[in-house]
Amino acid sequence: MPGNLRALILGDVVGQSGCRALYMNLGKIKKACQADIVIANGENATEGKGIAVQDLEGLFKSGVDVVTSGNHIWQKREILPLLESEERLLRPENYPPGVPGKGVYVGVFKGVTVAVCNLMGRVQLPDLRCPFRTGKELAGRLQKEASVRIFDFHAEWPQEKEALALYLDGSVSAVVGTHTHVQTADERILPHGTAFMTDIGMTGPAESVIGMDVETAVKRHLSQMPLKMSVAKGAARMSGVVVDVDVASGKAVAIERFSEVSSL
Repeated sequence: MPGNLRALILGDVVGQSGCRALYMNLGKIKKACQADIVIANGENATEGKGIAVQDLEGLFKSGVDVVTSGNHIWQKREILPLLESEERLLRPENYPPGVPGKGVYVGVFKGVTVAVCNLMGRVQLPDLRCPFRTGKELAGRLQKEASVRIFDFHAEWPQEKEALALYLDGSVSAVVGTHTHVQTADERILPHGTAFMTDIGMTGPAESVIGMDVETAVKRHLSQMPLKMSVAKGAARMSGVVVDVDVASGKAVAIERFSEVSSL
């Protein structure tokens, strides 16, 4: 069994710009950073809201191993059957019982059992089951099952993200935030060995307002009218983190953020 496992985790993939960036660049990025597993949040991959079947398949073909999501996963109803049948596609685990899909994937990568877990916050988002209690239960259940445990916490408020990470510190390998599309600069290893970053950013149009067309976004604020937003065009900025985890202890030993404009 290798000493460390390296996870490449990509922020929210937005529209065709984000998908195209992965298709063209993920292979060389994965090779350059020697990643053992690639995780990407894909809930905005299709037209900025939701993910269609063809875009999900494209993410997997580009080299993504597990796709996480959040509140927009329900926008494309064609994906609902795949939430049941495709174990590598996750929705937040703290949705109510009976909702299609699940929020945990367990697989083997380079001989190491890895659990990827998806949770969603409750501040300015749907009032789901408590992510703190759900996260603690998952962490306890998975400790014996998986050597490495990585959580995507899809949430709005930095306070909620940081509080959850500190609550789970030592029982999971990493807690990385998604949803806001703006990369923060607070990556660190918490006192008991959990890697944390408030938001790992976005893989989507570089010249945009969180992925959306600039002109329309500005007009919405000037006019206060609910103008329809569309995904911006052009080259994408690929953002995320690389996390190294000591397999024997399950604790993170390094976390490094990256953010670069992709080649077209």
